[in-house]
Amino acid sequence: MPPHDATPSPIWPSAEYDRQVERLRGAIGQPVHLVEIEVSATHLHIRQLGQSFVLLGLIDFPRPDPSRGLAPHLIILDDGRGVNLGRIARISLERAFNPAPSQILYRDSEALEGLLYRERRLSHDFIAERAHRIMGEMLGYGRIEAISGPGHRARIAMPEHATSQDEPTTGAAD
Repeated sequence: MPPHDATPSPIWPSAEYDRQVERLRGAIGQPVHLVEIEVSATHLHIRQLGQSFVLLGLIDFPRPDPSRGLAPHLIILDDGRGVNLGRIARISLERAFNPAPSQILYRDSEALEGLLYRERRLSHDFIAERAHRIMGEMLGYGRIEAISGPGHRARIAMPEHATSQDEPTTGAAD
C-alpha cells in the first residue's frame, strides 16, 4: 500500500503513559491505592478495596498486547502480586476514594470513563425491550436486528409464514 493511503495509527503506549510510569517509579516504597480492572470469561468490572498496598517496584512486561489490554509494565505490590498496568484503572497516593488530581499517579482514562463513570443502561424500558426480543426469538418470530441501546426499539424480522394474528408487538409492556 502506498504511504499516502495508509491511515496513521495511534502511538501505543502514549506519551502520557510514559509520564505516568515515571511518576510511579518516583513512588516506589510508598503506600498506594488501586482501582483494578477484573476480567473473567463473562464479566469485566472494576474492583476498589479502599486498602493501601506498598508499591515495591515497577518492571518491564516482556509481552505487551494492546488487543488483550496488557501494558508494557507490571507493578509489584507488598501482598506478593505483580499486576499489569493494563489491569489497573487508577493508582493514587493517600486516598482510595475521590483522590485529588495531584494524588493520582496513574490513570487509565479509557477504563475509568468506559467502566466506572459510564451511564448505566439498566432502565425499565431497556430490560423490557431485551425481554421482549428474547421472547420473540424463543417463540420463533424470527431473528432480532441489532440495536445499540435503550433508546432504540427492537425490530423483529418476521418469518414469511407468520400472519398478523401471531405478530408480536414491538413496544415495551405497560
